[in-house]
Amino acid sequence: MNPIITLTTDFGLKDHYVGAMKGVILSINPAARIIDISHEIPPHDIFKGAFTLRNFYRYFPKETIHVAVVDPGVGSTRKAIALEVDGNIFVGPDNGVFTFIYRESKSYSIYEIKNPKYILSDISFTFQGRDIFAPVAAHLSLGVSVGDLGKRLRKPVELPIKESEVRRDEIIGEVIYIDSFGNLVTNIPAELVKSGSRIYIGKRIIKGLSKSYADVIKGKLLAIVGSSGFLEISVNRGRACDVIKVNDELRVKIKG
Repeated sequence: MNPIITLTTDFGLKDHYVGAMKGVILSINPAARIIDISHEIPPHDIFKGAFTLRNFYRYFPKETIHVAVVDPGVGSTRKAIALEVDGNIFVGPDNGVFTFIYRESKSYSIYEIKNPKYILSDISFTFQGRDIFAPVAAHLSLGVSVGDLGKRLRKPVELPIKESEVRRDEIIGEVIYIDSFGNLVTNIPAELVKSGSRIYIGKRIIKGLSKSYADVIKGKLLAIVGSSGFLEISVNRGRACDVIKVNDELRVKIKG
């Protein structure tokens, strides 16, 4: 089976950046299958890049190589890294974009990319997605071991992600992500929320969980467990982000 390489960036599709990365990969390994996950991560938004990675990588076959380039520190002293987690390989900057991978994995091995054999000879200070991460991914797809890239890294950079907090009969959480449908994804894991819970967000109260958006009439607010495994606030055929202020306090009454 031809190796799979996924690409997740904040480059957009207007410019040449994504095409240049694909050209480098295919020049090294013409048999590589390149899958575009998203190039619409908001510019420099490392958290949204990290959350996107978290929500898709586990659905790919083992040995897939995932390249993530959301890299506002490009050209600085930040490290370029590759990591192996349960048969999956990730390549990108050491800036926290792999935070969820670290937090939700039992073990992982991280290596700083230093071996000049696997990167381009002329390194740009502004486009290391093309010059470092793309060629490294291509060489890995040909069977190069992550351990051949450089020395082991012990303390990677992690984003300061706030977790929900249980206080007696309440869970205190917050909105951490807004998807393209305007759904408000919270940091409250599904397993903490009971079907009869009451959800308080700002001055609004939602009674119980819905199993689908169609459980309520068009335009009505609802709470649902989303595909990412977290509690979400949504509007049936509407945008919850237009109805609720994202920074409103979010409380869930566990016992209803």
